[in-house]
Amino acid sequence: VQLQASGGGLVQAGGSLRLSCAASGRTFSMGWFRQTPGKEREFVAAITRNGVVKDYADSVKGRFTISRDNVQNTVDLQMNSLKPEDTAVYRCAADSSPSYSRNPSSYDYWGQGTQVTVSS
Repeated sequence: VQLQASGGGLVQAGGSLRLSCAASGRTFSMGWFRQTPGKEREFVAAITRNGVVKDYADSVKGRFTISRDNVQNTVDLQMNSLKPEDTAVYRCAADSSPSYSRNPSSYDYWGQGTQVTVSS
């Protein structure tokens, strides 16, 4: 499975961005993580294959929305009310098992990062 992320960019605080991740094969749970220099990879959001279960980090709950389209084989992350502290490289990940996790080591496939920069 190959994952291709897109949609990052530069936005002012309070603005919105939509990230998209396209998968080349069948995936089960998928997640978004972010990382800044010198810090560990941070869980952002995850979604099960049927889209019923969604999980969010407390820091993004109420501002970010994860969704997926199993026909198009994509998972999106709508990011609203962005804050400077959301600035990071965002990466999508796919798990080959049905259960989702906040632990990055549980994911089998990773896309390349896409930079999100939020200016104050």
